[in-house]
Amino acid sequence: MDFKIRPWKFEDVESLVENANNFRIAKYLTDRFPHPYTKNDAKSFIDFANKDIPVHIFAIEISNKAVGVIGIHPNGDVMRKNAELGFWLGENYWGKGVITKAIRQMIEFSFETYDITRIYAKVFEGNIPSQKVLTKNGFKLEATIEKCLFKNEEYLDELTYALRRKDNN
Repeated sequence: MDFKIRPWKFEDVESLVENANNFRIAKYLTDRFPHPYTKNDAKSFIDFANKDIPVHIFAIEISNKAVGVIGIHPNGDVMRKNAELGFWLGENYWGKGVITKAIRQMIEFSFETYDITRIYAKVFEGNIPSQKVLTKNGFKLEATIEKCLFKNEEYLDELTYALRRKDNN
């Protein structure tokens, strides 16, 4: 499936709400990702995504609609050689290889743009599709922290996957 990664536009509000307002997505994201997801949430997110230079939180566009998010978040202080990867995709586009390819593009962007040696992603227990897509892109499971997350009235493990520059072929 053809897609592109690009900066967010104000015109993306409707498609962002359409795709983000889904409990099956929200259940695997932090509580900062609201459910239900409103137009005000979308407007705030688009403003937030476009505030940094270079832009590092992108829309995933399919058929001229923003249907997901992928971003890289460089760390500071003693973690300054690391960056966290985050992503989600609208449910109608799951299982079509979009996120696998989008992650590959973000890996390339991240190592070209930032002075980092490691990209990591934190995944909730039970989010098997995200675990699989990360391993397809060369990420390795580095840590499992048992029952440290509390989401939807239950404790969940947090899994940390990482890719190091030296392992990125």
